[in-house]
Amino acid sequence: MPTDGFVQWSEGPISRRVQWAGRWRKLIAQSANALCALAEREVGKPDWQGLTGDVLPLLSSLKWHEKNAAKILRPQRLGGRPVWLLGQRHEVRRVPIGTVAIIATWNYPIQLLGVQVAQALIAGNRVIVKPSEVSPRTQEALLRLAVRAGLPEGVLTWTDATRQAGAELLRNTKIDHVVFTGSTGVGRQVAAWAAQELVPTSLELSGNDSAIVLGDADPELAARSIWQGVVMNAGQTCMAPRRAIVSRAVYRRFCMALEALAAGTGGLGRGGVLRLATPGAGQTVHGLVAEAVRMGGRVAVGVNEPAPRTDDDPDRVRATAVLDCPADASLARGGHFGPVLAVIVADDDEAAIRLHSKFDQKLSTAVFTADATGAQRLAARLGSGFVTINDCVLPTSHPGASIAGIGPSGWGVTRGRDGLLAMTRAVCVSRTSTWLRLPARRPDAPTLRRMRQMMQFLYGGDGSASLESLGVRLGDTSAAAADSPTSTAASTGSADAEREAKTGLAAGPARTRHPET
Repeated sequence: MPTDGFVQWSEGPISRRVQWAGRWRKLIAQSANALCALAEREVGKPDWQGLTGDVLPLLSSLKWHEKNAAKILRPQRLGGRPVWLLGQRHEVRRVPIGTVAIIATWNYPIQLLGVQVAQALIAGNRVIVKPSEVSPRTQEALLRLAVRAGLPEGVLTWTDATRQAGAELLRNTKIDHVVFTGSTGVGRQVAAWAAQELVPTSLELSGNDSAIVLGDADPELAARSIWQGVVMNAGQTCMAPRRAIVSRAVYRRFCMALEALAAGTGGLGRGGVLRLATPGAGQTVHGLVAEAVRMGGRVAVGVNEPAPRTDDDPDRVRATAVLDCPADASLARGGHFGPVLAVIVADDDEAAIRLHSKFDQKLSTAVFTADATGAQRLAARLGSGFVTINDCVLPTSHPGASIAGIGPSGWGVTRGRDGLLAMTRAVCVSRTSTWLRLPARRPDAPTLRRMRQMMQFLYGGDGSASLESLGVRLGDTSAAAADSPTSTAASTGSADAEREAKTGLAAGPARTRHPET
């Protein structure tokens, strides 16, 4: 049952919720070092990456919502009223969904959860969080700061950070919307539950993304940008490139630049060795690299073996790339969550795009080219929710940018303007004048005649044509074929052939019959 505090939160002015976001932002900024230290202990994220990849993007998002949320959520008047709705006004109001369940992920434990919580609460909802079992203390600290910023009791709560808690939350609580970030496999389970219960969802799932290097690109710039995306957060970023598809025209120079980065560890330190957060992830990376090498690939640093382990810890791996990787290798398909890149050569730009289209998970795609305008036109062909031109990953952190999964990468929208709107539902409200109204009685003949004249003037017809005159034939199961000019021509040709067989006389040139006009 909604508490009095929730009703005041939900139905009160949005300015109150925006002010809360500002207070939360200040508390996060004040405790940034402590939050980063927790993330480093739980998921192995260096404190500087926690600051640049988690805290600063969340602070920027909160600041952006403070400035823009009220404008985005304010009622919008509907224009374009037809003349026959004289005396009416319509507007669309955004109202809270109700109770939003957020099943949190661990790879960006502060940023991703923080933005999702902020959008759901600013929209006026009640929020229940299931923290990740990998980063429970980091996310608990973040949520406690949100409550301390001045939330009414019961508006934000959270469960235990266990897998069982997530299932129990969905099973035992009335939920109006679910936000889930994680693997495609678990996302399918959430979607199956939601379909049964008719609960809408926002699913941000695996990316397994491509970076496409076209023949006119700067290969050194492409190598630097892609490598940064590979090693960022130890490769544990949903929108990180899993494969680079490189046009043959720049392939050699790209590989040389990438080898230099891999050999020099790209400024990572400690020999380029990175810790992966989840048990078994390192073993998966080792196995995929070994398979790709057996199939003909070569490790960029010139050592023909999987990324070496250190300290007998299988989940510490060295960032690397497999050059000349076969497109059908498991590594190229991208089913890993670690700092390894498959590098695939394509004969030309079109071949690179065709190869990219064969991979089914495309949360984000990077394109490197000297023709940025052409790349913008290309974006629609790539099948991704986010396209970055001449960069990887970093541009997706713009606080106003939304992420929209496609196919196995999920559905729904998170973050940015559309993510905030997704935490509301639209209610269309009409208001009719008490004195200027259309009459409810049946119109007389002169009025009907004037209505038809108006329809002719406004919409292009007075309603007098018969369906037959427009080529529409009812009751024929093959009507779609019969109504098309090309199929009419084919049937005419068949009739001529039949006549020729019966009479022995050749028919003249077949004439195409078009529907009467």
